[in-house]
Amino acid sequence: MTRLPLFADGAKPLVAIATDRVDRYGHPAHTLLHGYVDAVSSIAGALPLALPADPDAIDFDSLVAHVDGVVLTGSPSNISPQRYGSSATPDVATLDLARDATVLPLVKRLVSAGIPVLGICRGFQEMNVAWGGTLDAAVHERPGAIDHREGDHARPIVEWYQYRHDIEIVAHGVLSRLHRGATAPVNSLHHQGIERLGSGLMVEATAPDGLIEAFSVKNAPSFALAVQWHPEMRVHDDPLSREIFEAFGEACRCRQESRLRSIVATATAETVTP
Repeated sequence: MTRLPLFADGAKPLVAIATDRVDRYGHPAHTLLHGYVDAVSSIAGALPLALPADPDAIDFDSLVAHVDGVVLTGSPSNISPQRYGSSATPDVATLDLARDATVLPLVKRLVSAGIPVLGICRGFQEMNVAWGGTLDAAVHERPGAIDHREGDHARPIVEWYQYRHDIEIVAHGVLSRLHRGATAPVNSLHHQGIERLGSGLMVEATAPDGLIEAFSVKNAPSFALAVQWHPEMRVHDDPLSREIFEAFGEACRCRQESRLRSIVATATAETVTP
């Protein structure tokens, strides 16, 4: 790949990672788990940056001008049911309205602008809602369903992210191009899931109980994949997790190259214009 002499050789692409809005001793704060930082840095080969859960702090044009990828993270919080037209009464303790207001209006615009996007767990659900889909608040209650919940919170964190079940990977999709084999074990842990898939999304993988576990955005100009499990926690010992972040990182590098070339072309044009 040709390097642009105007910029530092080997400069990493910039990846914004969604944060949660929380309270810290009365102070509004933004939180980001280290697993996402590690996966973006060590496997995707990018520079991780925190994306605040504050719509007033986000300028879309500036984001597109400077960022090469976005990761929408998992979270203990749930999307407000009002965001997808549900009549369910929300448990306010589990909501993050600031993140809803930041991510949901943003993600379709990011994908359309050619920014690589990887949605994980809550991020997977956010992308589904942004494309007009709906969520089931208790997928474990479906007849014949697997209990996808994380289980006992008192046990060591490493045990949370052990394999829970296999997924069946849909042929000729994004995941099938990344991973050899029609199935793969995943560390899926969640109590909400897709009820109706959003318009313009394509199923990439399902759980043994039929629940959608991964989808991509049809005709997206760049990488746009969402998964219900947690690849960020298994990038060092699970092939599929690593493949997902490697593919995302490559898309970010392509985006970076395109972005920098555009900057150089604009600067050159301005220099030679009489």
